Amino acid sequence: MKLTVNLKLVPSPEQTNLLRETMERANACASHASDYAWRTQTFHQHALQKAIYHHLRERFGLCAQMVVRALSKVGDAYKLDRKTQRTFRPLGAIAYDDRIFGFKPGDTVSLWTLQGRQFIPYQCGDYQRRFLPSRKGEVDLVYHGGAFYLNIVCEVEEPPVAESQEFIGVDLGIVNIATDSDGNVYSGAKVEQHRRIFSHRRRNLQRKGTRAARRKLKSIKGKQARFQTDQNHVISKRIVASAKRTCRGIALEELKGIRERVTARRRQRARLANWSFHQLRSFIEYKARLAGVEVVCVDPRNTSRTCPACGCIDKANRPDQATFLCVSCGFSGHADAIAAGVIRARAVVMRPMVASNGRAVA
Repeated sequence: MKLTVNLKLVPSPEQTNLLRETMERANACASHASDYAWRTQTFHQHALQKAIYHHLRERFGLCAQMVVRALSKVGDAYKLDRKTQRTFRPLGAIAYDDRIFGFKPGDTVSLWTLQGRQFIPYQCGDYQRRFLPSRKGEVDLVYHGGAFYLNIVCEVEEPPVAESQEFIGVDLGIVNIATDSDGNVYSGAKVEQHRRIFSHRRRNLQRKGTRAARRKLKSIKGKQARFQTDQNHVISKRIVASAKRTCRGIALEELKGIRERVTARRRQRARLANWSFHQLRSFIEYKARLAGVEVVCVDPRNTSRTCPACGCIDKANRPDQATFLCVSCGFSGHADAIAAGVIRARAVVMRPMVASNGRAVA
C-alpha cells in the first residue's frame, strides 16, 4: 500500500525566500514548456526534453534535474487530455528526486535551491517516522498556508487479510456520522455545530467586505474542513480497532452516487453537501488494510427500512430519524443501530459457508 507522509519544513527566513524563489522559477519554467508544447503539439516528455531542454537551462538558470522534473510535470499534465493549454501557479507544488533531495541526520533534509543545496530541519511525529524508511520515488515540495511541506510517498507492507465470518455493520449518516452494529453511535452534532458557526462567520465577513474582514476570512480558511477530517480519523480508527480486537470484518454501504440520487429541501442542502461519507469510508478502508481487517460493501437499498425480526420493508417503519418501529411485528429500537445490524447481516450472507473439503455449503 502507498501512503503519503506529510513533513513540515522549518526553514530560516532566508531559506524561506529561497524556497519561494525556487518554486516560482520552476513553475515559470514548466509554464514556458507548456506554452511550447501547446504551440507545437509536442506533448511527450522525451520529445519536449529533446527540443527545449538546453533553452530552458539557459533561460531559467535551473539545474539539469530540476528542468527534467519541470518537463515531466508538463508531460503528466497533458496525459489527462490535450483540449486546453496547461499553466502552473507560481507557488504550485514541485517535485524533487534523489539527485536533488536527501535525508540528513538530525531531522534535516537537503534540497536544491537557486543558491545551491540548503539543509532545512523538519518536524516529524512518531507515526510518520515509522514509515520514512519505506520511501519510494519522488517527493513533492508544497507551499500551503504560509508554510512549506514535503509530501513523501511510502510503500507500506500490508499484513495478510483473513476472510471473516463475522462483521461489524456500519451505517453512515448525517445526524450520526456512523453507527455500528454493536450499538456505538458517533454523533455528528459537533460537526454540524462547527459547520453552522463557520458558515455564519463566513457569510457575515463576506458581507462586511473590509480589508480586516478579508484577512479574517483568510485566517479561518480550512478550519472547518480540518476539524471534520480529524473527526473522521478518530471514528475510523475506533471502528477498525474494534474489528481488529474482535477478529471481525467491517461491512459498509455502497453509497457511490448517492448525492445524485437523493433530493433535499432547501434548508437541508448545505448540510447534505457537507456530508463527508466518502472521506470516512476511505479512512476506514486504508486503516483496515494496515490492520489486516477485511472490508466488504453491501447494497444500501432499504437498510434503514428493513425489520431484522420479520423482514418487513416499509417506509413507515421509520416514523422519525431516530426511531425504528416495525408496522408488521412491532419490533423497535434505535434506527441507525438497526440499520447497521441489517448491513452486518447482508455481509454475513454474502460470505458462503465452506466445508472442510473446500466446497460451499448451501
